[in-house]
Amino acid sequence: MQRNTRQRAAILETLSRQDDFRSAQQIHEQMKADGETVGLATVYRNLQALSTSGRLDVLVAGDGESLYRQCEDTGHHHHLVCRECGRTVEFLAPRLENAMTSIAHEHGFTDLDHTLEVFGLCTEHAGTGGEPDGSASR
Repeated sequence: MQRNTRQRAAILETLSRQDDFRSAQQIHEQMKADGETVGLATVYRNLQALSTSGRLDVLVAGDGESLYRQCEDTGHHHHLVCRECGRTVEFLAPRLENAMTSIAHEHGFTDLDHTLEVFGLCTEHAGTGGEPDGSASR
């Protein structure tokens, strides 16, 4: 069981005001801007603990950096992520879960765990070359 610390509460408060995934550095910078006195190492340590406990979603970016967001759904879920703006939608996929379990068992795998992030363009950025107002440079 995790202790609730002032730093952990401040991290959760900061993330509660964010809609998209943020790096530890971005979270730390926002906390400093909000007047919190917390070290970057403490932010990293608490983000890891909160993600392990299931209170935060973690997304590994293309460059390998971990990004964090407060979970909307505390159960197992997946994410649709816009490559342009980072907008994220949580979704459930029971048929996909069943198919993955069936495939794993066919190959003798048990004690399954997985994450699934699907990257694409949200409706605001779809078909515009990434520009939300349709003014993509050509």
